[in-house]
Amino acid sequence: MRTQFALFETAIGACGIAWSETGIVALQLPERDRARTQTRLLRRWPDACETPPPPAVQAAIDNVVALTSGAGVEQAGADLRNVVLDLEDVPAFDRDVYAMARAIAPGKTLTYGEIAARIGEPDAAREVGQALGRNRIPIIVPCHRVVAAGGRTGGFSATGGVDTKLRLLEIERATFADGPTLFDDDAAFARLQRR
Repeated sequence: MRTQFALFETAIGACGIAWSETGIVALQLPERDRARTQTRLLRRWPDACETPPPPAVQAAIDNVVALTSGAGVEQAGADLRNVVLDLEDVPAFDRDVYAMARAIAPGKTLTYGEIAARIGEPDAAREVGQALGRNRIPIIVPCHRVVAAGGRTGGFSATGGVDTKLRLLEIERATFADGPTLFDDDAAFARLQRR
């Protein structure tokens, strides 16, 4: 089966999703407009054809829409953890990082170093960041929930960069560990914005 794709609207703009017969292969975050989102998605999957999504893909779309709108964030996040992904061509280290990122609940964060330690590679924080930079399925693999040590954002490779990451964290009312949300006080927000 050829890779297939669909575009869909969210609270943060038009996203694209691509799938194989095995599972989701990509989620494209919004570009400046719908046409650019499609173009960006097709750069990676040039032979993909646009088709109506099958039920499992539509369920993933519905949960991405819910999560990005801030409605039912906890349930949508839990449901996205069960989305079947096609990571056949993804290195084993990256798959381990993605599995750990998928375990982070909406509104929570871990640092690159915490992810590294949890996958048994305590000195690999930089490599964790690089793996997340290659993540082609953001939101479903919620790389936006992984931040740098000391309350800094770290990077984000999607269009809009760190601003997009902050927007997603704000929608989820993210917290560091068991503290207040990142947006409850100016000092926490300022720490998050430092890179």
